[in-house]
Amino acid sequence: MTGRSPSLLETRRAQLNPVFDTEELARIGRFGSRSRFAAGEIVAASGVTSDGVIVILSGSVAVTQADEVGQRVEVNQHGSGEIQGELAQLSGRPSLVTVRAVEDVEATRLSGADLHRLLLGEAELGERIMRALILRRMLLLEKGVGGPVIIGGAANPDVIRLSNFLTRNAHPFAQIEPGTPIADAILVQRKAKDLALPVLICPGELVLSRPSDEELARCIGLLQPLEDGAAVDLVVVGAGPAGLACSVYAASEGLSVILLDCRNIGGQAGASSRIENFLGFPTGISGNALMGRAMVQAQKFGVQTRVPSEAIGLSTIRADKHLVKLADNKTIEARAVVIASGASYRRLDVPGIDKFEDTSVHYWASPLEGRLCNGKDVVLVGGGNSAGQAAVFLAAHCRHVTLIARRSLSKTMSDYLIERISMLGNVTVVEDARLLCLEGDNGELATVGYQQRKAEHPRTVAAQHLFLFIGADPNTDWLKGSGVMLDRRGYIITETESSAGHFLLQTSQPGVFAIGDARAGSAKRVAAAAGDAANVTPAIHAMLAAANAHPATGNAGELAITVEIPA
Repeated sequence: MTGRSPSLLETRRAQLNPVFDTEELARIGRFGSRSRFAAGEIVAASGVTSDGVIVILSGSVAVTQADEVGQRVEVNQHGSGEIQGELAQLSGRPSLVTVRAVEDVEATRLSGADLHRLLLGEAELGERIMRALILRRMLLLEKGVGGPVIIGGAANPDVIRLSNFLTRNAHPFAQIEPGTPIADAILVQRKAKDLALPVLICPGELVLSRPSDEELARCIGLLQPLEDGAAVDLVVVGAGPAGLACSVYAASEGLSVILLDCRNIGGQAGASSRIENFLGFPTGISGNALMGRAMVQAQKFGVQTRVPSEAIGLSTIRADKHLVKLADNKTIEARAVVIASGASYRRLDVPGIDKFEDTSVHYWASPLEGRLCNGKDVVLVGGGNSAGQAAVFLAAHCRHVTLIARRSLSKTMSDYLIERISMLGNVTVVEDARLLCLEGDNGELATVGYQQRKAEHPRTVAAQHLFLFIGADPNTDWLKGSGVMLDRRGYIITETESSAGHFLLQTSQPGVFAIGDARAGSAKRVAAAAGDAANVTPAIHAMLAAANAHPATGNAGELAITVEIPA
């Protein structure tokens, strides 16, 4: 008989709740300020941005979370020598829990800036604190509490979209099926019975009907206000592996950085069920976990992250002055820009696909899709490593997986994946084939038609879901009118080596660089994206040093490349 899996609180309690001794508390105290809370006083309120974390010198606090119907449930206590806080406090976002002083409390308060200084100045203490903050977020994700509540069916396209957004951005949430007693009780309590589903219950009083990703991001504090014309050293466009790595490297070397992405953290890599050929992870790691760790590093070094926030235009005033225009008509001024906007998934041009796009067609295979397809038949189209990883993942959840590839897998997929797929009893590989049509009713897929190149007749296979891993096109349309030179396929052309006046990975526009999948000639691998980021950071420093050595003087010093940003 198999019992339940132990929770993080049971297995890693000492790391979740580290206790600092008197000498360590004194070292921590150098970075913060003293605070006092009377018994019963609120230290942090769920849904409200709090001023960093506290390290308790005397007294104790109780940590509570709201369950689905808003009732407070105590989940933890912290006493003398312990830290109270979670990853939200590291990045200045609203608290996911409510904390109340059980008795009079004296503490050292560490603001976000104080915490960043401590993490850099006290490596060993910083490591213990960071581990605790990360594990506490993992505990909230494990429990599915502390975040918004989605009321809507699991197969509803909007529920899938909202759930994916929250999962990819490592934010806890709960999803409740409509028509259940608890769902009805919440809707009545929040006076939302007549709202169109899905309904999103935000921490606090806000209730949203069928919210956009931007409305959801504002609800959870992920998308914070931005002053129009805000100036930073570096803007990084794209929060995939390349953009995240670049942000971490640049911020760790003292540059102020804003990281933008129009969808979510992690890019296509973040949707990978398991990456097994990335150095340092011999047993593999999910893309979401790898990108989540990178995001924590970015927060540690003070990167400002804005998701979703779409860049729609770029203009260069001079080598060290650029304007990035956002979809909300605000602009950011930057001394340098790194384009890491990656690529957009290709859609399959087959009859009938439009009817199933929002319900049965998927472009990544995450645990959410695994649950959605549990016990069902699926078709997966693609022949690269991403398709292979998805096939292996889906085989553990689905009744049967049909993998259709245009060519032999040996030409496009790593040997270790081909061998693993061959050992799976519920995966059928069809090579040298193309999809012909999709059939089904009311947005629910039933069958997929395909034909192999040398076969006389087409064939039909049962499938309730279709997964497409057929490559991507560079996400560079937003650069039209910017002066950034593209190749014939739309990829960004960059310098291949440094020389006088030229910097590695710089585009045709001085001070604008490109890395990752959007760059012409790049290897479409997570490791290659991180390598690009490592190479571009010293190039940015060299460019800024050159600009400082030859400052512009009035209009005479400006480059004649100012371009109006398209609306």
